[in-house]
Order: sequence, then C-alpha cells, then structure tokens
Amino acid sequence: MVIEDTQSLISHLIELRKRLLNCIIAVFVIFLALIYFANDIYHLVAAPMILQMPAGASMIATDVASPFFTPIKLTIIVSIFIAVPIILYQVWAFVAPALYRHERNLVMPLLFFSTLLFYVGVAFAYFIICPLAFGFFAKIAPQGVTIATDITHYLDFMMTLFMAFGVSFEVPVVIVLLCWSGITTPEYLKKKRSYILVGMFIIGMLFTPPDVFSQTLLAIPMYCLFEVGVFFSRYYVSSESSQRKSKVPHQNI
Repeated sequence: MVIEDTQSLISHLIELRKRLLNCIIAVFVIFLALIYFANDIYHLVAAPMILQMPAGASMIATDVASPFFTPIKLTIIVSIFIAVPIILYQVWAFVAPALYRHERNLVMPLLFFSTLLFYVGVAFAYFIICPLAFGFFAKIAPQGVTIATDITHYLDFMMTLFMAFGVSFEVPVVIVLLCWSGITTPEYLKKKRSYILVGMFIIGMLFTPPDVFSQTLLAIPMYCLFEVGVFFSRYYVSSESSQRKSKVPHQNI
C-alpha cells in the first residue's frame, strides 16, 4: 500500500513538472517572438499617457539601464499575458483527471470565461479608464509643473491598473464559485443588491480618478457583471444539487 502511494505521488510530481515545463516553454517562445518589438510594445502601452502630455513634453528615464530593461520587463509580462490560455489549459490537464465528469463540465466554462473577462477588464482599463485618468491628472497639474513621467514608474502603475481591472471583471466567476461551493446563494445575493451596488461605487472610487463619471464607468459594468454572475449561478447550484441527489442511494420501503 505504501509503495502504491509512493508511486502515485511520484507520477503526480512527474506530471506536474511536465505541465510546468510546458508553461515555461510557451512563455519563452512567445517572448522570443516579441523581443524584437519590445520598444514598440512599450510605446503602445505608453500611448494613453503620451497623448495627454503637453506639446514638447516626453517620458523620461531616471535610471541609466531603464531604457533597456523596462521594455524587456514589459515584454516578459506581455508574453505571460498572451500565454494565459496555454497556462490555464496545462492547469486543467493536470487537475481534470481528479474531477468527476459533471465537475469537469462545470469548471471548463469557468476557466474560459475567467480568461475572457480578465482580458476584457484589461482592455477596458486601457481604452476607457487610462485616457480619462491621464487627462484628469494633466488638467490638475499645478501651473509651471511639467509632466515628465519616468518610464519604469509608469510601467508599474499600468501593470497595477491592468491587474486591478482584470481582477475586478472576474465578478461573475467569483459569484458562481461562491454559490457553487455553498458559501452563499443567489437568493441571498439578490436581497443584498443595494449594498453591493454601493460597494461597487466604493471600488470605482478607489480605482479611478476622483470624479463621478470615472467611478460610474467602473461601478456600472461591475454591477452588470454581478447580475450576470447571479443569473448563471442558479444553473450551477441546481446542477450541483441534482448531482448530489443522484448519488444518494434509494432506500426500500
């Protein structure tokens, strides 16, 4: 028995190593394909800020090596970003054999939509929030102050913003998982709609410039995603309940 458990553990570790290597290889291949365009990629990410800067102003590099290392750092992040579907597939391939068939049917759509929603959140931050935020910061700059953002600090700010919005747009997936695991129910969440709406606006206040328009641009989509999560969570809860009932043995009366 001990030998079988040891062999099973070793086989799982070998499989885990295989999946990790596949993820690393995928990121590395994408990185090699993009490294030539590192400066172009950085210029694309910096475009929302550059367009809002005064005429004649430009971004600066306060560190000697940052013009070289910052675009490379961004290229690595972009490579991981592009490889997310491959990484999630490797995670799925490692975990799927341990799941029941109905669990696989429920988890697979969650993986797909979680990836899609993360990308949508990042795109929303880049195309909607960034122009508004940088335009706001440019307008409130004190007279005589020239905007000259350091490229490394700008990259850190953008990655934080992208991560915040990407995670914020995972609301439907979080709602479904909470209801599926039994932590809460769709009916309970419906009763707390007013509190959740206020919470969305508080999150919008923290993640956007301090104006009502920008806060609303984040709060309203998040609340709509909350309603989507509540709607679909009913099917996950009902499906899980039916599976549990099917496993209960029938007793002869």
